[in-house]
Amino acid sequence: MTEPHPRLVRDEVSLLQKLRLQRRHERKAATPGLPCTPGERVADAVAAGMGSWRFIIIQTTILVIWVILNVTAYVQHWDPYPFILLNLALSFQAAYAAPFIMMSQNRQAAIDRLEAGHDHQVNIKAELEIELLHDKIDALRATEVAVLTETVARLVALLQGGATLPGAAAGSPLPPQATIAAAVPPAGER
Repeated sequence: MTEPHPRLVRDEVSLLQKLRLQRRHERKAATPGLPCTPGERVADAVAAGMGSWRFIIIQTTILVIWVILNVTAYVQHWDPYPFILLNLALSFQAAYAAPFIMMSQNRQAAIDRLEAGHDHQVNIKAELEIELLHDKIDALRATEVAVLTETVARLVALLQGGATLPGAAAGSPLPPQATIAAAVPPAGER
């Protein structure tokens, strides 16, 4: 790992290393997230079942059949018009469904809080990584500017001194391409 730029505070560097280490451990974990109890699994299954179109269609079909059978008297009226037994059954269903749905929502809220904390840590890590990249780019730019300044200084000195190519006839000036090639060191020497 390269040395961090002095602009980064020591706390930021340690936080970045901590987040990187934590991310590695999370990748290795087989089951990330919150542990789930049997009751929570049942609450999630009930909430998922009651929140589906299948449940709505089945319940609507049962209610329509119930009302039609009791209004038309096709069979004996077991629940005449005010449908007190139907009302009792629906109240019973609502009384038990509400706690299951609330438990499932509480579990989902806890998962959402955990994911929001994870997203916050990812954002902090990304910010620190971007800051490091900016520092590296600034350092590269400073190096390139120094090399370019040195190269320009060599070119100016060569142009002012009337340089000649080694092995060329004395007194013949260099063409511009040859001057630049002589003044600019190869890429490996920079």
